[in-house]
Amino acid sequence: MSLRAHRVTASHDPLHPVLTDVSIDIPTGTVVGLTGESGSGKTTLARVLTGLHPAGSGQVTIDGIPVHAAESGAVAMLFQAPRAAVTYRWTLARIIAEPVRIRRGMPELVRNAATRVGLTDDLLARRPHQVSDGQLQRACLARALVQQPRYLICDEMTAMLDPVTTATLTELISEETRRGLGVLAISHHHALLDAWADHTIALRSPMT
Repeated sequence: MSLRAHRVTASHDPLHPVLTDVSIDIPTGTVVGLTGESGSGKTTLARVLTGLHPAGSGQVTIDGIPVHAAESGAVAMLFQAPRAAVTYRWTLARIIAEPVRIRRGMPELVRNAATRVGLTDDLLARRPHQVSDGQLQRACLARALVQQPRYLICDEMTAMLDPVTTATLTELISEETRRGLGVLAISHHHALLDAWADHTIALRSPMT
């Protein structure tokens, strides 16, 4: 069981591919680190793996099923800048609930996800401008986990966080990994990946 890209090429401009013949495998229950210089295509690869950006060639599969045919929510993504990834008018509770708003038992799902990431009831009633970056990133993690994904892609998710919050969130995600979650951890921070990931892949720019 894995989230897999096989010989993927992707671009924003057909004449200048960002990814060329890239393969990666993220098994369930593991943290795979991904690093590389700016412009090497790390974020593009993340978006291809979630189905947010089409691959020009190659194949992306989720547990053997093409990404476009896989069930919604099988892959979730945690972004670098939490404030750019939320609607500023919403409370943290609504932000967390958005992926499951039509699902039965939604309030309990939201409460359970919030508890897992260390958000208290008083914080759930606040809006993004009323909480810290770390608290907002916890809400974004809860929003990802409430979908009950099989895979989580963390795209530089600790870049705007202090070391204590970074350690807390990576340990929370590691706990989910021990329950079977597959994680792709993208970071420039080699020491973080050395401590967190089971193994790390360096992505090279197509121009090198």
